[in-house]
Amino acid sequence: SKLNAKFYAASVFADICNRNWEGDIQNLGDKIVINNIPSLTIQDYVVGGNLNYQTPTPNTIELQIDRAKYFGFNVSDVLDYQSKPDLMDAFSNDAAEQMRIVIDSTCTYRTFIGGAAANRGTTAGVKSGAINLGSDAAPLLFTGTPATVLNTILGLAGVLDEQNVPDSDRWLVIDPLTRTLLMQSNLQQAQITGDGVSPVRNGLIGKIDRFSIYVSNQLPYMAASGTNWISGDGSETSTTGTTFASKRRAIIAGHTSAISFASQLTKTEQLRNPTDFGDLVRGLQVFGHKVTKPEALALAVVY
Repeated sequence: SKLNAKFYAASVFADICNRNWEGDIQNLGDKIVINNIPSLTIQDYVVGGNLNYQTPTPNTIELQIDRAKYFGFNVSDVLDYQSKPDLMDAFSNDAAEQMRIVIDSTCTYRTFIGGAAANRGTTAGVKSGAINLGSDAAPLLFTGTPATVLNTILGLAGVLDEQNVPDSDRWLVIDPLTRTLLMQSNLQQAQITGDGVSPVRNGLIGKIDRFSIYVSNQLPYMAASGTNWISGDGSETSTTGTTFASKRRAIIAGHTSAISFASQLTKTEQLRNPTDFGDLVRGLQVFGHKVTKPEALALAVVY
């Protein structure tokens, strides 16, 4: 439980998802059935006319707990005796951090490829089709043009507005370079964020146009002249067939209702090392995630 708490404290992905069904999982292979509430039809009323009643039938989505990661380490009696720090606590901290990197990278990558088609590209916007969020072949130029960063954030907000996504609980995940460029833009004016102090002075981005801003180095990217989107830790790729001279990276925005995430540290065991003097510690974390509302996700492709 201590390790799991540390994992959540460090994880970006766990903050941008809903974890409503997390208590329902115990093992790898578990399945959660999520009921989506259907939309009701608003009808014209005529005095004396008959009323038509709908029979709403929720459609279901299955969240598969189909991923598992583990860690294992040996705490030598000799090292434990000679060292002043608590090695068990130090190793547990590192295990939580490494677990965060793997899970953030995996889930962010799968989220990136799971959004609605109308919420990405050079003609984004389900109603207007007039918002340029960049594409593989025509990414938005961020480097050297800090103002474009703010304009893109406004564009992502507009795309979600056209999908009737609620204003509250919106989030935006940017990479460290985008954060640096953002701090060089007009964001340095404190009134833009409603802050009492300039973000350039205090380093806190906070909220921009209803988005809670998160910074992660695990966002998907594409190498120069490459055709594969690559997960932040390099473990997963997808082929697009589009090349471009410079590296591209993804900026992802959305609402917490868009993604369901469930994770549990299901096994933690400590036992004596049968071949040496020390303790063996191992843990198994199972997790799954599902894009349940693709219309509540938006993507920008930049370089």
